[in-house]
Amino acid sequence: MNLSMRIRKFLNWEITPKPDPKLLPEVYPHLKPFRLPLILTVIVMFVGTVGYVLIDDFPIFDAIYQTAITFTTVGFGEVHPLSDAAKVFTINLIIAGFAVFSSAIGILVNELNKGKIVSILKERSMLYKIARLKKHFVVCYHNDYTIEVTKQLRTNHIPFIVIDPRPEIHEWAQKYKYPYYLQSEPHAELSMLKAHLSSAKGLIALSSSIADNIALIASVRLFEKEHLLPRPYYIISSAENMSDVEKLKKLGADTVVSPTKLTAQRVSVMASRPDMENMLEEFLYNNENPLDMQEVVVPKYSWVVLKKLKEIHVREITNTSIVGITKKDGKFISMPRGDMLVTSECKLLIIGTQKGVDMTKELVRKRVKPKELKFV
Repeated sequence: MNLSMRIRKFLNWEITPKPDPKLLPEVYPHLKPFRLPLILTVIVMFVGTVGYVLIDDFPIFDAIYQTAITFTTVGFGEVHPLSDAAKVFTINLIIAGFAVFSSAIGILVNELNKGKIVSILKERSMLYKIARLKKHFVVCYHNDYTIEVTKQLRTNHIPFIVIDPRPEIHEWAQKYKYPYYLQSEPHAELSMLKAHLSSAKGLIALSSSIADNIALIASVRLFEKEHLLPRPYYIISSAENMSDVEKLKKLGADTVVSPTKLTAQRVSVMASRPDMENMLEEFLYNNENPLDMQEVVVPKYSWVVLKKLKEIHVREITNTSIVGITKKDGKFISMPRGDMLVTSECKLLIIGTQKGVDMTKELVRKRVKPKELKFV
């Protein structure tokens, strides 16, 4: 370990993550049109320097300086008095310099009008920002669903990246305030590497085409196996009908949302129990509501495993309530009694404040019985 690394470790400085250089788009191939003006500039400077040395016996440094101010037409005047031959040579040098600079400006304007260099520089800057993300979601394909989903993610301070192959993604990103985005095919491996998928929490496939969502889910699961990731991604997808829902789940999607089914469910609830629908709307979708509802997974090593609910005293310690338990086999038990055992890898449905839910997560993740129970 070198000295700089030791100093960083001692001061607890973190090195800013950077994207793999292989992922960065190449700028240099697009600078090839500028080679000719640069070569001509070097040739003119060389010819001018040699000309002043041979014609008027200028010192080498004065010859370089005289060539530079003449070639660039800045008009600083003569370093030494010029002979007639040197004046003719100077006129030709000025014309050559004007021609070279005119061609260089024309090439520069032409390349900037193409927009390729600017777009490459923007993409490189975006990849550096994306490389710093952790536990983010990769949202694939822009549409009306994407607009609403990203609004909620942004409100809940969940980082995300939007990927879409269409060139309009740049305009959409500005209009709908996407902080991170890529113009690329979402199912391509290069796109997944650029989106820093290895550090992502999950992926959201929102294409209106079932074929796109199938290809995307299959590509992500294959990406997991090839890169030997420690945990699987949480994949959310959308589907128009129930047959597509089952198909996507079999292919590897964790959750598949059907807008048709959701609409039918919401309408039926509003028709039969409008007061309950209003309450759920206020409780689940209002961000200003102080209450929160989350599922907390009980790890294998947790101290609460094989303990009765009344023995872990969740309400007394965190001021939250357990309103449901999902067993490892998927069976859900609502309003569990105090003498029910907490089993390994079950999910506790917690309701309470955000602070209380976070405290419950910490309580469940502990390996040993917490000291707070002595005072309960």
